[in-house]
Amino acid sequence: MLALDIGTTKICALITTVNKNTGDLEILGIGKSVSDGLNRGVITNINKTAKAISSAINKAEQQSGQKATSAICGIAGDHVQTVTSHHIISIPSHIGEVSVKDVERLIDEASKMPISSDQKIIHLFPQEYIVDGQDKVDDPIGMSGVRLEAHINIITGLSSAIDNISKCVTRANEEVKVKEIILEPFASSYSVLSEDEKNVGVALVDIGGGTTDIAIFKDGVIKYINVIAVGGNLLTDDLREVLQIVRNEAEILKKDFGHCYLKKMRDDILLQVPGVNGRKPKEIQKSLLTKILEARMREILEFVDNSLVLSGFKDKLGAGVVFTGGSTLLQGIDYLAEEVLKCSVKIGIPSGISSSGLAPEVANPIFATSVGLALHGFKNELGKELIIPKEKKKDEDIDEGEESPDEIDYSHGDVNNKKVKKSKEEKVKGESTWSQFINWIKNTFDKF
Repeated sequence: MLALDIGTTKICALITTVNKNTGDLEILGIGKSVSDGLNRGVITNINKTAKAISSAINKAEQQSGQKATSAICGIAGDHVQTVTSHHIISIPSHIGEVSVKDVERLIDEASKMPISSDQKIIHLFPQEYIVDGQDKVDDPIGMSGVRLEAHINIITGLSSAIDNISKCVTRANEEVKVKEIILEPFASSYSVLSEDEKNVGVALVDIGGGTTDIAIFKDGVIKYINVIAVGGNLLTDDLREVLQIVRNEAEILKKDFGHCYLKKMRDDILLQVPGVNGRKPKEIQKSLLTKILEARMREILEFVDNSLVLSGFKDKLGAGVVFTGGSTLLQGIDYLAEEVLKCSVKIGIPSGISSSGLAPEVANPIFATSVGLALHGFKNELGKELIIPKEKKKDEDIDEGEESPDEIDYSHGDVNNKKVKKSKEEKVKGESTWSQFINWIKNTFDKF
């Protein structure tokens, strides 16, 4: 499986496999390239983006010794929108009990909700269910009732932005087919958030080059999504403007000496920057560099804080805020974030993969999305392997042509997936039918 993080400043490609000894995801190849042809997470030049993607894929293939054939890609950008909808279905009175099939029908109804012609659905996230007026139902399956309702968060994105991702990947490597496109902060959650954090309440903040993506989790599901049209590129631009140096040198300064919290900066050393076109080098105090970076990062964090407040979940984040993205490599960002946000802060390091292979290479916030994409794809493939061929129904109370809850393939988000039956012995231990169904929903709807 190929995981592709197509960002504003960089392209990350990971080629992965399943470790036969441990059953864990293993990284075989890593490819990175400088991104080109994107603005704030959206592709603006097909040829340039395809060339950058091709470079990253080639590097990953060379390192792994494998050819990529299918890819799972991330999507971000301020074109991403969220709308909460309410949907209702009736349950036949002679049955009077909610089944998996009923919940699937309800989600399918939500997928038909009219949206702008220039938008496509990326994800559908159920928030809560209501059975015969009883609200705050987490697991409606098996409950008695004749009326099922749900509040559902529908995540959409520009059709052109979504289609251009597939187009660029195909142009970069015609042998690679895009299998799925998912929201980047949702992908990152697989690699840097635990289930406990998602349940108690946590905000995932990915400070990318062009945008800052925010995803809030509570009770195990995404409750809020927001994309702020500012990112790490502004830090580089500020250094270039204030210090009057070329952009490449500004980027090097930021990466090599970047600190964004003056109170914690120790040595105020003198830095030298090469002059332009043979001119004498410039000397810059590190304290000045820090002041410039702190001012902009403080502004970005204030935007984040405002978004958390507007979400209504600011005081419900029991696990605080987890940061990912290249800008989180700046020294002092955790101290500054705690000061601005007034809550606990952690830098998210990807986990959940086999310790063998190239695991140490991706233990870095810049790989949070690509590792998360790989884990999402791995989870889908694992789900496939757990499905066994359909057996003849033995339950006399199930009518011919009607599916029991055990006949749903929970491993994918496509509502048109072939349904197969698992014997009780083959079900994953410790994983309830409801948990499997939630995973089915979370794994996105491939048909959109």
